[in-house]
Amino acid sequence: MLRISHGVRITPTRLLSQTTKLYFQTKHSILEKYKQDQDEIAESPTNMAKDSHLPIIAQDLKIKPRQPKTKAPFLSEAEDSQKSISSFKEKIGQWIVSTFAIDMDSSRSGPVAGGIYFGECKKQGLYYPNEPLSDTAKFYYQTLRLPMSFSQQIQITILHYWILSVRMRALPFKYSKQYQQKLIDRIFSDLESRMTTELGIKSGRLIEGYSKDYHSQLLGSVLSYDEGLMTDDITLAAALWRNIFNANENVDVRHIEALLVYVRSQLYVLNKMTDRAFGFGKFKFVPPDQIVQPITKKQEELIKQKTKEEFSGMNLPSQQSVLSMDD
Repeated sequence: MLRISHGVRITPTRLLSQTTKLYFQTKHSILEKYKQDQDEIAESPTNMAKDSHLPIIAQDLKIKPRQPKTKAPFLSEAEDSQKSISSFKEKIGQWIVSTFAIDMDSSRSGPVAGGIYFGECKKQGLYYPNEPLSDTAKFYYQTLRLPMSFSQQIQITILHYWILSVRMRALPFKYSKQYQQKLIDRIFSDLESRMTTELGIKSGRLIEGYSKDYHSQLLGSVLSYDEGLMTDDITLAAALWRNIFNANENVDVRHIEALLVYVRSQLYVLNKMTDRAFGFGKFKFVPPDQIVQPITKKQEELIKQKTKEEFSGMNLPSQQSVLSMDD
């Protein structure tokens, strides 16, 4: 399952839950109630969670959560210090792409999945002590009352990885593999780096052990979330309770429902994106304080038309793609 190199880098040698196509919504989805009852007043996940007035019972974590000791760059230093490419070098690059017929959809999987989408996954639950929380971090740690710990951050990252992986598995098989692999490679590369820089762990053996544990957690989470996706909301909610809420017996059920709506909303938006738009990194997670409601067929066709108009002007060799703009 894992290949451990001397540098303690973890690389999955088997892709997760490979199927040619996964459907994003089922007739059991909680979002269906908005279709069935047009008078239903939709709520954002944040407002749903705040609607509960049950007393808060702090979870007994048994051990004190590990907290970051320092702050590492959000992305790699190389990405933070990217310089603009000169006009001459740009022309040379375009000539190389055109002359050698480089598959840009394959080449694009690295910077999109391992850069843009990795950043989207990482920032959702990211926090540092004595720093203001982002709006999304407030949703998890203040609204849902999740414990603030390094491991909790990783669980939130894994959840968002899974959400994106569902859409990636709907891409043509060749690119599906590449996008998933680039994203998961980057997550674990960053994880190892953060254990060294933020947690101050210097032992390679400890880092290797923690990495294996997190990889096992990822495999279990993906399997349980997939089961929920393909069955019903009860199963998916149970998976969220076990993985995100740490199987806390005192958790507020309204909080689980709010996170369920958040997940289903992301999947719904991804389902309405064309392969081309998703493959170019156009997706951003919908903030938990916003509402997602089902769109009509006419609105869906309008979105596809806008996508075609956006990409019609992208004629450079490096902008070429075989990914569909219709589905």
